[in-house]
Amino acid sequence: MLEDYTVKKRTVGKGVLSKAQAYELGAVGPMLRGSGVAQDARQTGYAAYGELYFEPVVETDGDCYARSKVRFREVLASVDLIRRAINRLPDGEVRTKLKGKENPVGETVNRVEQPRGELLYYLKGKGEKTLDRVRIRTPTFANLPPLLVILPGMYLSDVPVVTLSIDPCISCTER
Repeated sequence: MLEDYTVKKRTVGKGVLSKAQAYELGAVGPMLRGSGVAQDARQTGYAAYGELYFEPVVETDGDCYARSKVRFREVLASVDLIRRAINRLPDGEVRTKLKGKENPVGETVNRVEQPRGELLYYLKGKGEKTLDRVRIRTPTFANLPPLLVILPGMYLSDVPVVTLSIDPCISCTER
């Protein structure tokens, strides 16, 4: 697919986001890595990622084609991660203890990597039955400012291609 003439014609050089713009505008996921920034929440080592060798997939052209290449190569990298994780599983039954049954007190911020990019959770509790605050920043929401920078001046026929290159989840932005 990546070598298809039509795919290249519609994506190469379209919707270019420079490395500096991607970083400054808070792009995440393939949009950020397609512009040459090697940043991925899995590098923090959460869950099993701390025990598995992991290197972000990066392209430097910053266009729709680069974002597509990042996504394609990330599928292959994911298969490799899954194979390595399976090989490291211990024999026998796996059990995990759940921590605490009390209502949460305090606040926390957690970052996880999704296919679209970094997902951020902020939770705050005062020890009551319901949380005091819950904030979620989805990857699509984070990638809207960069999208709005690269869309002006494009041909109308390129707008859907560029918009879809950020892999938007519309329901993630309807809040």
